[in-house]
Amino acid sequence: RLKPFNRLQVILQHLKMSKHTDSTAEVLMEKRGGAGIITLNRPKVLNALNFSMIQQIYPQIKTWEQDPETFLIIIKGTGGKAFCAGGDIKVITDAGKVGDRLAQDFFRAEYILNNAIGTCKKPYVALIDGITMGGGVGLSVHGHFRVATEKTLFAMPETAIGLFPDVGGGYFLPRLPGKIGYYLGLTGFRLKGRDVLKAGIATHFVDSEKLPALEKDLIALKSPSRENVAELLNSYHVKSKVDQEKVFVLDEHMEKINSVFSANSMEEIFKKLKQDGSPFAIKQLETMNKLSPTSLKMTLRQLREGASMSLQDVFTMEYRLSQACMRGHDFYEGVRAVLIDKDQAPRWKPASLEEVSDEFVDDCFKPLGNNDLKL
Repeated sequence: RLKPFNRLQVILQHLKMSKHTDSTAEVLMEKRGGAGIITLNRPKVLNALNFSMIQQIYPQIKTWEQDPETFLIIIKGTGGKAFCAGGDIKVITDAGKVGDRLAQDFFRAEYILNNAIGTCKKPYVALIDGITMGGGVGLSVHGHFRVATEKTLFAMPETAIGLFPDVGGGYFLPRLPGKIGYYLGLTGFRLKGRDVLKAGIATHFVDSEKLPALEKDLIALKSPSRENVAELLNSYHVKSKVDQEKVFVLDEHMEKINSVFSANSMEEIFKKLKQDGSPFAIKQLETMNKLSPTSLKMTLRQLREGASMSLQDVFTMEYRLSQACMRGHDFYEGVRAVLIDKDQAPRWKPASLEEVSDEFVDDCFKPLGNNDLKL
C-alpha cells in the first residue's frame, strides 16, 4: 500500500495542471469557423502528453464529433520544436514504483483516446511539425490526415527504455510498406522530414512556414466533407518543393530490412544481421544490443500479432503489455538510464535475448480479467 505522503505527492502532480487560464493551460481547445482546434501547450517539455491533457482532449473530441457545427478537428503543438515528444514518462515511472493507480489509469486513458482518434467520424488533421514520438504518434497516426513538414522528426524509441512501441504501434507499424514498421519499432530509428511521408506515416507534406495559411484555409472551409479537406491538403502538398528530389533514407536498405525483419524470432534477426555483416547490418546490431532484450521480444510478437488484429484488439493487447512492463524491471531501469541519470548504461534483467523465455513473454500477453481494457 502507498504511504499517504507518496499518495499525496502523486495527487499533487495530477493537480499541477489544473490552472485553466489560457496561457498556462497545458492544452488549448477552441472552435474557429467549422474547425475544432486542439493545441498542445507545454513547449518547455516538448508538449509531452500527461494524464490531465488526455482527460481534457478525449471528451472534447467526443463532443465535437457529435456537434453538427463542427466539420473537422485539427491538432497541433506550440513552441516550434515539437508536435508532441511523447508521454510524460517520468510521472508514470514514479507512480509505478509506488504502486499508484496512475500507472494503470494513464495507459488506459491514453489508449481510449488513441482509439477515439482512430474511430473519429469527423476528419481529423494532425499537423506533425517538429518532434513526434511515442505518445505524440498516438495522437496523430490513427487520424485521417497527418501533415508532416521539413521539421518533422518521427520515432518510436520505446525499446530503449524497456517499453514497447505502444499507442497502437501494433496496428500501424506492421501495416507500413514491407517490414519498415518492424524495423522502426524494434530499433527506434528516426525518420526526418519528407521521409515520414515516404514511409507511409504522414499522408501529406507541407512546408512548415505554410502551416498558418493551411490552418486558416481549413478553418474557412464551409461545411466540408472529408474529400474537401483532402483536396485542400493536396493543393498545399503539391506546391511543396522542400527536399522533393531527396531519395528515401532507407531506400538502399529496404531489401535487407524486408528480408531480416521478416524473421520469426529476435534470435533469428540477430543471426541474419551477423551473417549479412554489411556496415548497415553491423550498425543495427550495435543499436539493438543496447536495447532491452525483453522489450525486443515483446515488440516482435506485438507487431506480428497486431498485423492481423483490429485496432481495438491491438489496444487491448498493448494495455496488457503496458501493465506487464509496470510489473517488471526494465522499464524503471530504462527510464533511469535514459531520462533520469542519463548515463545511457541500462542494466537490463535478463541481460540477453537467450535468457528471456517464451513463457515469460507469453505471460506478458495474458488477459487481465476485470482489469482488461474494454473498448
